[in-house]
Amino acid sequence: MPEPSFHLPAPGQPVDELAVAEIKGAILAKLRLAIGKEAGMATRQDWYHATALALRDRIVHRWLTAEKESYDAGRKRVYYLSLEFLIGRLFTDALNNMGLIKVFETALGDLGVGLWELRKCEPDAALGNGGLGRLAACFMDSMASLAIPAMGYGIRYDFGLFRQVIVDGWQQEYPDVWLNFGNPWEFQRPEVVYHVHFGGGVEHVDDKGRDVAIWHPAETVQAVAYDTPIVGWRGQHVNALRLWSARSPDPLKLDVFNTGDYLGASAEESRAEAICKFLYPNDESAAGRELRLRQEYFFVSASLQDLVQRHLGADGQLRSLAQKAALQLNDTHPSLAVAELMRILVDLHNFRWDEAWKITVATLSYTNHTLLPEALETWPVEIFERLLPRHLEIIYRINAAHLAQAEVRCPGDIDFRAAVSLIDEKGGRRVRMGQLAFVGSHRINGVSAMHSELMKETVFSDLNHLYAGRITNKTNGITFRRWLMLANPKLTELLRESCGDAVLDDPSKLAYLESYASDSAFQQKFRSAKHHNKVALARLIGERQNMKVDPGALFDVQIKRIHEYKRQLLNILEAVALYQAIKDQPNRDWVPRVKIFAGKAAASYRYAKLIIKLINDVADVVNNDPAVDDRLKVVFLDDYNVSLAETIIPAADLSEQISTAGMEASGTGNMKLALNGALTIGTLDGANIEVRDHVGADNIAIFGMEADDVMVRRKQGLDATDVIRSSAALARAINAIGAGEFSRGEPARFESIAHALRYLDHYMVSADFDSYYEAQRGIDARWQVMPAWTRASILNVARMAWFSSDRTIREYAEDIWNVPV
Repeated sequence: MPEPSFHLPAPGQPVDELAVAEIKGAILAKLRLAIGKEAGMATRQDWYHATALALRDRIVHRWLTAEKESYDAGRKRVYYLSLEFLIGRLFTDALNNMGLIKVFETALGDLGVGLWELRKCEPDAALGNGGLGRLAACFMDSMASLAIPAMGYGIRYDFGLFRQVIVDGWQQEYPDVWLNFGNPWEFQRPEVVYHVHFGGGVEHVDDKGRDVAIWHPAETVQAVAYDTPIVGWRGQHVNALRLWSARSPDPLKLDVFNTGDYLGASAEESRAEAICKFLYPNDESAAGRELRLRQEYFFVSASLQDLVQRHLGADGQLRSLAQKAALQLNDTHPSLAVAELMRILVDLHNFRWDEAWKITVATLSYTNHTLLPEALETWPVEIFERLLPRHLEIIYRINAAHLAQAEVRCPGDIDFRAAVSLIDEKGGRRVRMGQLAFVGSHRINGVSAMHSELMKETVFSDLNHLYAGRITNKTNGITFRRWLMLANPKLTELLRESCGDAVLDDPSKLAYLESYASDSAFQQKFRSAKHHNKVALARLIGERQNMKVDPGALFDVQIKRIHEYKRQLLNILEAVALYQAIKDQPNRDWVPRVKIFAGKAAASYRYAKLIIKLINDVADVVNNDPAVDDRLKVVFLDDYNVSLAETIIPAADLSEQISTAGMEASGTGNMKLALNGALTIGTLDGANIEVRDHVGADNIAIFGMEADDVMVRRKQGLDATDVIRSSAALARAINAIGAGEFSRGEPARFESIAHALRYLDHYMVSADFDSYYEAQRGIDARWQVMPAWTRASILNVARMAWFSSDRTIREYAEDIWNVPV
């Protein structure tokens, strides 16, 4: 089979008939030989698997070639460790990057099969929760597109994140069964198996004057590798995403089974498999917390054993590890890599402690994603003593040297030593995973300019004082191939016409749009592309919700996980106030608006789930009030995932980025929505600041307090009665929610929300309400002057090139990984 050649035909240009014939033959061959079906008997699922396998064959050529070339050249490799990879559907993504969409679409059409119908057969690989996991997926795409030899490491969750179903307005969670029909993209590697140990004790022996630690574990779990090829743009380079599945070395105890204890005979297998059953088990219980730590160590240990073995196979010795390998820790979840790499070097390969520490720090780097202290994981020392006794010893030794350095920097300052210690001694001794990752890494990066500066001033201020220069900034980015070319083909076609085909390879060419921003004919084409996408979203809303929405209305979108700091509550509170204003003045010229929410609340996050219920209850009242008609609709789309985002984002007119200032590390939804022509309404938080700087202050709506203002107000107290007294609209909206106007049959349902808005306004929902409401009315005014709105929308697209994840990865490669691009 020849290697694939990339060819993206111009709009309207016919595809190569020979290529079509070859693909048809390949699909039919896979259908017969791999699926075992004749065309006349094949189901749609059969056609999808046969087509995916035919495409996979063409990817594998480049994958194997790229792997061999990078090893032959002795190139440095990047290993990206992440507990989440929200990769979504791979079928059309791979087709797009290989330049084969038109060829496959034509071939399938000749066979009587629709490519876009087949796409629906592929489940979303929901191996992540939100922005963290989607960022990892974008970075994998960019590393492949920039031909950086890399491998992603994570867990092959059997069920991924839960499937969200809304029943009577409440979120309910069900298993996300994404592997029911198998996964045509992965290659199981049964020969790649590593042993991961837990529990037991540590024996120390003297070996010629050297203390040698021998870990005698009580439990062993096997990690089995599954590889998924990640193809880069134009199919020129392919990397692997290696996910680990857990199993027991002794899956069935026959002696126990033969006694009739059938469940007990497979208990060890069940305990091992629990590690990869589900992403983020509920950590309210002790068992849930233990399982979470087992997950983290399981994937860290397997990944480090694997990369060390790969390095030894290529280089023969470990002293060069930092010169040949860069390990990026995506958030605190892989922080155990610091202790595990030290264990491998010192215990298994007999390195002296100081040399092993230099290698570890030079090899590892850590991305921080949050300023919330509660999100910087900590674990009770007791659980480490029980599950990872050798690692606790290593952490204690790292901490001893670290605290000695702190004493040199600030002699006699006990508070400083307590602040930087890897062990938190307050309220029960706990291991601080953020501090461990910081101390064990040569670079620590934030994910937006504001976030990186706040890291230095808040959560890591003392560590920054001790290790000056380690913190750097790498503002997040998104892959335009997924979030523009694939998600928005109508806009992409228009960009190719106006900016030239070079825009597909070089996002900076988007700047050519600026000259068209005020051109009325171009504006009409731009609006036509947006309207096409809005019709598609309106159709989806109709199918899912049995609700008719007008594509001509302003589509106001907030899509992100449900969390108090992201302030979906502020958005729905404004919807209540707007609803009341429309009822008061039904004859006023209101701008028709559809408020669209989507996102999941963590299963144990009761208040976030109550906010979802409030949104749905408000929707029930507003959408069924004939006095409001089509002037306001509220929609909550359940089970938000990558594929749903690909439909919502191109259709959005307004992007809600309204987190409490100082609390959002970056955000990437803000980038995706602006790239697709949505205007942002937002606080000066996270990457909103950089979006404003690039698109221009006139083309974004900024409101609310800034981070410093939030800190000042919090110090003054959380009582919001002062701002409520001065805002009639706010007071009326809160009173309506608290009095049960949106919870008929259970008037007290939302009393806790009303109470928090009045007296516990930690996230500044009430404090920012008036500013937000005024900014929304400014949005209404802008919408009524459509040429000006369209111009701002075009300029958002034209000025978003900097937010490509290719730019972000280049910065990582140059400043952190020391990898040529």
